[in-house]
Amino acid sequence: MKILNDKIFGLLIFSVLAIGCESFLEEEVRGIIDPSTFYQSDEEAVLAVNGIYLNLRQNGFYGNWQGIHTFTQLGADVLESSRQFGGNEPMQNYTLTQSNYSNARQLWQLIYRMIGDANSVITNIENSPNISAAVKDQSIGEALYLRSYAYYHLSNLWGDVPYYDEEIPIADAASLGRTPVNEIRSNLISDLTRIETENLLPEIYGESDLGRPTVWAAKILLAKIYLWQEDWANAREECLEIINNSPHQLLPDYGDVFDVNNPFNDEIIWAIDFQKDVPGNAQDRTDGFNPRLRDEPRNPADRGPLSDALAARNEEFNGYGLTVPILSFINEFPVDDLRRPHNILGEYLGFELTFQYMAKFTNFDFVNSPRGNHGEATLVFRLADVYLMLAEAENELNGPGNAYQYINAVRERAYEPDQPYSGLTQAELRSAIQTERKWELAGEGHRRYDLIRWGILLETVKNAEYRTYDPGSNIQPHHIKLPIPEEELVLNPALLDSDPTNNGYGN
Repeated sequence: MKILNDKIFGLLIFSVLAIGCESFLEEEVRGIIDPSTFYQSDEEAVLAVNGIYLNLRQNGFYGNWQGIHTFTQLGADVLESSRQFGGNEPMQNYTLTQSNYSNARQLWQLIYRMIGDANSVITNIENSPNISAAVKDQSIGEALYLRSYAYYHLSNLWGDVPYYDEEIPIADAASLGRTPVNEIRSNLISDLTRIETENLLPEIYGESDLGRPTVWAAKILLAKIYLWQEDWANAREECLEIINNSPHQLLPDYGDVFDVNNPFNDEIIWAIDFQKDVPGNAQDRTDGFNPRLRDEPRNPADRGPLSDALAARNEEFNGYGLTVPILSFINEFPVDDLRRPHNILGEYLGFELTFQYMAKFTNFDFVNSPRGNHGEATLVFRLADVYLMLAEAENELNGPGNAYQYINAVRERAYEPDQPYSGLTQAELRSAIQTERKWELAGEGHRRYDLIRWGILLETVKNAEYRTYDPGSNIQPHHIKLPIPEEELVLNPALLDSDPTNNGYGN
């Protein structure tokens, strides 16, 4: 396993917390830190922690539309590419092999770089006598959270993976075998519980620190891990704690959740902030959802009038036009659901479009948000997700009785007049919750994980209708996990010791 490009001892620092900055990740500073001479002040501790976040902002992770989005959203029953595209095709169409999905290796390496950075921060800050208690606690809390988030994705995507939680020599890291997934998740539960019990993270941040995880972000991540473990009681407890005691609340209007001018609104528990015009800190993920003018509108003769209408509003269809809802998502989304126009855009400024787009992730303002230079925050966790997780946990524990209130709280803003659930069996409510998560959280990074967790990925994909691909004909049981990239197997043959089949993809 090749980690950190052979610099596991050097913590790569990409940004600095500068007084007066709009965001704690606004400025970029590159360099390699020697732990023996660094970590000598609070400022250096904060600088080191800031460096961990930049892994999330790289193109292989959240920086563009081909990062982790490929593996959490494509290959499910919500989104697909509008045309054949080589980089996404193996995941989208379930033609995966060990060697044909290079962007997975980039994600694998970025996640392990993030883990290595976090381990370095935790080890060196814990051992430094020169850092104040308050900064030490928060720095360790952030590093624990980010490391847990990294392993959360590794374990969900690949299952058993190499696990280490301390600084180790590069030769040792490069020869680690795979740790059982349940053991990894148990370790994550311990780390996230430590954040709470030792009060390592605050409940809220000031304006300059938005984008750092709070204790509530740690709790929602912990609840998600409990759901993977089918530990309904503990998942229920964490979700209740968030709903009853956090400052977060459901917004009255679903569309306001995705307002690019208010990305850290009351419903958002954690989002990753990006900064326009800051090298390495802008993102082009939005471009994957924005239409491109060459595709639109449906009537080619209207292309000029549409372009003029957009220009009058300082807007453009200047994206890649690749990530669009699949046909069955469009056809089955209830027409009276107020969330539908935010998830399915088939008409704009009076022009019928060729494709339908996921409107809540589009931004046509090319002045303030130009192509390849978007400063929008990328949503990770929000409160509506917690309500639906709580409904699921409560239903599994005790049946529908107390679970209705949580799913109905989410549905209340989705229908006018209200359409609350009642009178369902446990199995019927289970199915209703699964469908509600599909409509409420579409495109937000949860759907494929949910389908795997519920054990229904294969049947769901087989029954979905796609425009461009036919994954239902290709998907096999082993596709619920990804293969470890072939290049990693060459570098570290120990990755095959516990599973010579490489999750079923090998010979």
